[in-house]
Amino acid sequence: MFEQLSNRLQSVVKKLRGQGRLTEENIQESLREVRLALLEADVNFKVVKNFVQRVQERAVGQEVLESITPGQKLVKIVHEELVALMGQNQGRLTLLPNPPTVIMLVGLQGCGKTTTCGKLGLMLRKNGHNPLLVAADVRRPAAVEQLKTLCRQLNLTCYSAETDAVGVCKQARGFAQENEQDVIIVDTAGRLHIDEDLLQELKDIKRFIAPHEILLAADAMTGQEAVNVARNFHNAVGIDGVILTKMDGDARGGAALSIKETIQKPIKFIGVGEKLDALEPFHPERMASRILGMGDIVSLVERVETTFSQEKALEMARKLREEDFTLDDFQKQLQQIKKLGPLEQIFEMFPQIGPFKKLQGVQPQEKDLKHIEAIINSMTLEERRNHKIISGSRRKRIAAGSGTSIQEVNRLLKQFTQTSQLMKQMRGQMAKKKGKGFRLPVFS
Repeated sequence: MFEQLSNRLQSVVKKLRGQGRLTEENIQESLREVRLALLEADVNFKVVKNFVQRVQERAVGQEVLESITPGQKLVKIVHEELVALMGQNQGRLTLLPNPPTVIMLVGLQGCGKTTTCGKLGLMLRKNGHNPLLVAADVRRPAAVEQLKTLCRQLNLTCYSAETDAVGVCKQARGFAQENEQDVIIVDTAGRLHIDEDLLQELKDIKRFIAPHEILLAADAMTGQEAVNVARNFHNAVGIDGVILTKMDGDARGGAALSIKETIQKPIKFIGVGEKLDALEPFHPERMASRILGMGDIVSLVERVETTFSQEKALEMARKLREEDFTLDDFQKQLQQIKKLGPLEQIFEMFPQIGPFKKLQGVQPQEKDLKHIEAIINSMTLEERRNHKIISGSRRKRIAAGSGTSIQEVNRLLKQFTQTSQLMKQMRGQMAKKKGKGFRLPVFS
């Protein structure tokens, strides 16, 4: 996500290197490119104008310390303004001490609202709650069955009834209290566009169930249109926060950078994939760091901790420490990494500086993973334990046995060597970031 914007902003920083001071002249040219980058990212025009003005006021004339360059100083200013733009603090769900808490999801048809209900229910259950999902979309064909299917897959409880939307919601509250379910998530009807019938139904549901949170599911890939949708829903029923869906497919980021400033409501979660666990809390500071190429080590560590067992992590740390990391271990690590999510998302969490920058050269593509596994499986046990013995004739045999080329075998061995070295360096850095909280490396 944010690939286009990230690349443009990072190129702006490179052009400022070597300057001793942020002057009116060099900052104007840089901010012109920042403005174009934001507009191309489909960020709201007024938001862009105010953002650039704030950066300019802070940047022009500032002295640059000996330890940093003008480019780094501009990164710091832009980072802080991006954080302010997307929301200074993480938006959290309001969960009542006296249950049930009622969460109402609204949104247009096709934005991923029903799937997001399932993802949110799964996240709440992992955090110790007992959610009830309510099928209040009685208009769209198969909407109720879709939610039931999701609940069966996720082992969640779904409530439905053959009545109108308001009636379903009223009955669901009693069902939740009887079954000691502390969170009610209501999946409401959507339309291809906002109309009076839709808004009236949502107003009726709101009046009868008095939700504690109204969350808008908005398609991030629609850019400024998502902002318009958010404004219309907020004016009609009043929303408390936004869940941006399909963020993994959004290379521009216009919706994420415009919504908070436009409607003054936080983005609380983002959908980052099709899998039902691909829902993440939205952290403005971490997202700003990722946009500027500074990575997001804290989120990476949190994701790793939910995927890797403590026992396996300690064993891998021992192997790295004792330089006993083999191709067998490398294969196991790749299999675990696949569980973390798409590789593009994982690698963009690493800063593009210092030792992490070398990862750009060893990053495998999704399609390469099967080839890598085939190559390793074609090796003997001795070769997997000691890659240094793999001579030219052995490489030829491995390539033939795996259905790949000698060049692919050579590339894997090079990647393995580089990765084992990098992992030893990054293990210490990731532990440090986790303990202190992620900050821009240049200014920490």
